Amino acid sequence: MRKARKKNLHRLAAWTWSWVATMAIASFGPKYIWDDHTVLTVLAVVVNFTNGILMIIANRNLFNDFDELERKIHLESMAITLGLAVVVGLSYSLLDTTNLISHDAEISNLVLFIGVTYLVCITVNTRRYS
Repeated sequence: MRKARKKNLHRLAAWTWSWVATMAIASFGPKYIWDDHTVLTVLAVVVNFTNGILMIIANRNLFNDFDELERKIHLESMAITLGLAVVVGLSYSLLDTTNLISHDAEISNLVLFIGVTYLVCITVNTRRYS
């Protein structure tokens, strides 16, 4: 692995874990740490949002370091994932709003679906083009 790619991968990992940590703080902080203090909650959300943007930039930098085949694999995987996320997400929401499911449609379920879909697509496309 090239030095630049390794550096980009480590940066992406650091920003991803930072984003996950700030998401946890923004989610649980108001209830367990600062007792619903509005200013602290807004600050935590802004910090999380900023970390998310920096994570996206780190991801873009890593993708820009990919060769043509890697880009093709990821682009196809992202296209399928995006399409399925929209179709499945809206269908899931419809199931909730029409009361065809007994529980509320939670965004965390859609995020999990997106992650698994992307992982499966990357695996299938990597094998397909190898």
